[in-house]
Amino acid sequence: MNPEAQQDVSVSQGIRMMFYMMKPNETSFQTLEEVPDYVKQATPFFISLILLELVVSWILKGKPPGRLDDALTSISAGIFSRLPSLFSRSIELTTYIYIWENYRLISLPWHSPWTWYLTFLGVDFGYYWFHRMAHEVNIMWAGHQTHHSSEDYNLSTALRQSVLQIYTSWIFYSPLALFIPPSVYAVHLQFNLLYQFWIHTEVINNLGPLELIINTPSHHRVHHGRNRYCIDKNYAGVLIIWDRIFGTFEAENEKVVYGLTHPINTFEPFKVQFHHLVYIWTTFWATPGFFNKFSVIFKGPGWGPGKPRLGLSEEIPEVTGEEVPFSSSVSHLLRIYAVVQSVLMLAFYEETFADKAALSQVTLLLRVGFIILTLTSIGFLLDQRPKAAILETVRCLGFLMLYRFGHLKPFIPSLSFAFEVRHFWFSASKQITKSSWQRLFHLGFFLLGF
Repeated sequence: MNPEAQQDVSVSQGIRMMFYMMKPNETSFQTLEEVPDYVKQATPFFISLILLELVVSWILKGKPPGRLDDALTSISAGIFSRLPSLFSRSIELTTYIYIWENYRLISLPWHSPWTWYLTFLGVDFGYYWFHRMAHEVNIMWAGHQTHHSSEDYNLSTALRQSVLQIYTSWIFYSPLALFIPPSVYAVHLQFNLLYQFWIHTEVINNLGPLELIINTPSHHRVHHGRNRYCIDKNYAGVLIIWDRIFGTFEAENEKVVYGLTHPINTFEPFKVQFHHLVYIWTTFWATPGFFNKFSVIFKGPGWGPGKPRLGLSEEIPEVTGEEVPFSSSVSHLLRIYAVVQSVLMLAFYEETFADKAALSQVTLLLRVGFIILTLTSIGFLLDQRPKAAILETVRCLGFLMLYRFGHLKPFIPSLSFAFEVRHFWFSASKQITKSSWQRLFHLGFFLLGF
């Protein structure tokens, strides 16, 4: 996909691509290099729809659609998941191209509407089976659980993506490479993902007859529930007909309680991404017998010796509807600080993606390291970890070092003097006591607006 091609996407197309309403003649390309980066182009629409949801929720319910700490963690996971693409093409495209170039049986015409619609069905069918296996195979669930770890359900939840998931999802799309051109596949892979953004909301109720055919907010709320009736249901991406055909459909009835059956109670990005891998590792070594160890990896997350492949439904904790989501207890000042740092980091992340062709590999690695350090530090602050202040100090020192050696630049050139002042301030601060340091640190960096 070509980042430059995104300039050809109009505002009208941008709105329609979020709902999979683009036409074949608008989105058919002969080569992969011509395909726009629709996901990147969608960034302003993500933000606009999140703000719209906030307004509508205040009007209809008198409260925001979720919690600030949870939303920051979801955005953090979304950023984390896209960082590998700074260095290489997605494995979903790389493997697809390899199969296409070496094993394709026929080449359907890239400009045919029939090819476009067939790819729409093929990608959505592949997504259904990938998504289902991501819930039924423990090692795949280790990646997908990230998306389900939010205890809120709003548009920011859609951004809570796994960095691991793409390393298994490509398998389910690879048969299409036997006859579908990569450029057509790349378009629908993005549209299928973008469509699923808007269904992560509670402000839309029932959509009438559309509920019979397409995936809707109501259907997807069930999928995100940890109620027993919600578990392993409604895997659809765009078309809910797959769930109806294969027996995994469940309509929304009682109140849905969101999140994992065993909440992780953290906002720290590494735990959000990788905690289930750690669980599999410890369970694997604690489980006796070769075949049992094999089952720990490839059977369901609820499996144990003597249990069915997907575990026992009665072992899933019952919900009462009175569950209180895990929330951060940090002060309002620290919440504001976390938001400011998140916004500035998001701008830095967007700038890095925009300039990646002009940046050296060393600069890219250092920038990615700084982004990961920032995400981790914000998570530590929200979790109120004992080492949060130390980690944040290291992060800010790292920022000054990156700036001083030319690996980043201030968004506003006139702020260069402020960065020099900070450098002096850090040097002088070595003589300050720890408690005074922490107070000065939070106040100083908040006022400087880093």
